[in-house]
Amino acid sequence: MKKEIRVRCWIDLDGEKFFGPGRAELLELIQESGSIAQAARQMGMSYKKAWAMVDEMNTRGRKPFVITQKGGQQGGYAEVTETGRKVVAAYQKMNKRLQAVVDKNKDLLKLL
Repeated sequence: MKKEIRVRCWIDLDGEKFFGPGRAELLELIQESGSIAQAARQMGMSYKKAWAMVDEMNTRGRKPFVITQKGGQQGGYAEVTETGRKVVAAYQKMNKRLQAVVDKNKDLLKLL
């Protein structure tokens, strides 16, 4: 029997999920690729869903997380803002701390 302790953390705003592992990954992939569509493909989700996630973060957050520029000769692009980068970094730091707590308490599994 495989036993493990898993922790997933979400940030709620007004009682609704706002930011979590999926959105952190989406922002990381947008930053790497410069494209919401490409980030969505890499995550196996539709562009529509990825855009809705970005739009919600931009609308409900204090400041936009992603800025976009529509097509043209150079094509469109998406860029994660400083706010978005800071949120991802803080979220990753928090998750590392949570994982350290979990790792220190693995003795609990022996009781199961």
